[in-house]
Amino acid sequence: MLYSYTLETPAENLCPITAQVQGAVADSGITDGICVVYCPHTTAGITINENADPDVVTDLLLAYRKAFPDRPEFRHMEGNSSAHARASAMGSSVTIPVRNGRLVLGTWQGVYFCEFDGPRRRTFYVSVIAG
Repeated sequence: MLYSYTLETPAENLCPITAQVQGAVADSGITDGICVVYCPHTTAGITINENADPDVVTDLLLAYRKAFPDRPEFRHMEGNSSAHARASAMGSSVTIPVRNGRLVLGTWQGVYFCEFDGPRRRTFYVSVIAG
């Protein structure tokens, strides 16, 4: 089953989407299988990381800014090459096991939509597959 979600993103952030993803799993009725979360945008991504301490998100954004800064020699006309680099490094999807109708995530893990070129209206997809 494929589910589509939209969200309004800020200029740059990791937006928590675990609740929507778990909602898709529950709505699907699938008890055991896999869940794929996919981002169809070239300047945004999907990741799993700690969701207990908000400083982790702050630190990750700082790390990505330092690793992929804006550079005057970038040639892409839109001026968002660093956002493309960050999104490529982050990745566009994650796969999560589903057991007993629940996402199999670690105690401190959450799923995030990663915005690197906002603010924008974004879409992400959740596919739940029986196993």
